[in-house]
Amino acid sequence: MSVKERKQREQADRERLIVATARELAEQQGWDAVTTRRLAERIEYSQPVLYSHFRGKREIIGAVALQGATEMAAAVRAATSAEDDPRARVAALARAYLDFAARNPAVYDALFQLDGGLAYAQEDTPAPLKDAFAALMESLGEVAGDGVDPGLFTEVFWASLHGLATLTRAGRLLPEYAERRVQLLVDRLPVA
Repeated sequence: MSVKERKQREQADRERLIVATARELAEQQGWDAVTTRRLAERIEYSQPVLYSHFRGKREIIGAVALQGATEMAAAVRAATSAEDDPRARVAALARAYLDFAARNPAVYDALFQLDGGLAYAQEDTPAPLKDAFAALMESLGEVAGDGVDPGLFTEVFWASLHGLATLTRAGRLLPEYAERRVQLLVDRLPVA
């Protein structure tokens, strides 16, 4: 291995450590607790080393969001791949999405609530974000109904899931209705 390759590997390892540490700290104490000073202390590097990888907290949030998008897409695909029926796939998708949001609140915030400097729904949207949307559309597009744009239908269904995830986390919805909410969404799909 050349010196250049070793340095690139070490740099990638440090970036992964920074992102993992930021994510861990955010999940434990919230994003307000994630500062460059605290990260530098936890990873035992100086702040200038941290800034050599990320210009600041915003870019770190963006890196966590991209990692989260990849994980969410994998979770949705794993859940839906086990189902043959289109409605069952959508129910599995909804459960997987809501479970991901509940298990990873800081990552979910990085993806959908905080400014990570990422472009959404644009040409320059990063590939992991596009893939996460594609993972939703793979199951939702087939149940959109005649004459309904699959992308538009996916946006509306996703907005419903996001609302459920956000309101549930805020304690605004009765927990005992969680499964009934998913079933209600699935029952109202335009395609049998």
